Amino acid sequence: MAAELLTPRSSRLDLVPAFLAGLVVLLQVAYPLAHGSLRDRLTLLIVIAFAMACVAHAGVSRGSRAALWLLLLTAVPGFAVEVLGVHTGLPFGWYSYASSLGPRAFDVPLVIGLAWTMIAWPAAIAARRLVSGFVARVVVGAWALAAGDLFLDPQMVAAGHWRWRHPSPHLPGVPDVPLTNYAGWVLVALILSVGLQLLLRSPDEASDAVPLALYVWLYVGWVVALGVFLDLGAAAAWGALGMGTVAIPLALRCRR
Repeated sequence: MAAELLTPRSSRLDLVPAFLAGLVVLLQVAYPLAHGSLRDRLTLLIVIAFAMACVAHAGVSRGSRAALWLLLLTAVPGFAVEVLGVHTGLPFGWYSYASSLGPRAFDVPLVIGLAWTMIAWPAAIAARRLVSGFVARVVVGAWALAAGDLFLDPQMVAAGHWRWRHPSPHLPGVPDVPLTNYAGWVLVALILSVGLQLLLRSPDEASDAVPLALYVWLYVGWVVALGVFLDLGAAAAWGALGMGTVAIPLALRCRR
């Protein structure tokens, strides 16, 4: 009797990550079509909904403790390193945030911590699907996370959410984001990846379709948005090359 009562509730809970993932897709489709303050609000909604989808998936697939650890391993250190970056220039270079991303603490928007969560969890799951062995998964997961910034930072700088004091040297065609930023992302991503792969180390039978689909969607969505709608062709090309080394093999693997 108890099992029968729990089964419908469990089934409904299983739908939450998929529902939130669908919401993310709709919001991201709307983003390049919006302008001004509406686009700023969509940015916040996308980050929050994406992070919620990741946390919900962690909770449904691996339990409430995993969901809590996901936030502790990504949002907390992600926010902390942004505070460090704003006030010391390490490890990303000197930059500052505008007031367009909602409430701030220590000169950093609170939502920024969740931005790390939203990419880090799909990246970690992607690494788990693509390679075996702890070290390999840490390295691939870190690259899968850091490569997303080839899209993210140029888009957010162009939107006026933050800017660098000294954006050179930089990638060809992406003059507003310094190479130091990408180096910093690789360093932080390696640290986060270790924690996430430790969290995922136990073998399980969990369904990871939602974060895997979100990673591939994020790649395709960014290529199209930056390359077609946002006039950021060079950033779209660099991101397509960098993040594509993970997203394309992942898409092919998931089709099997």
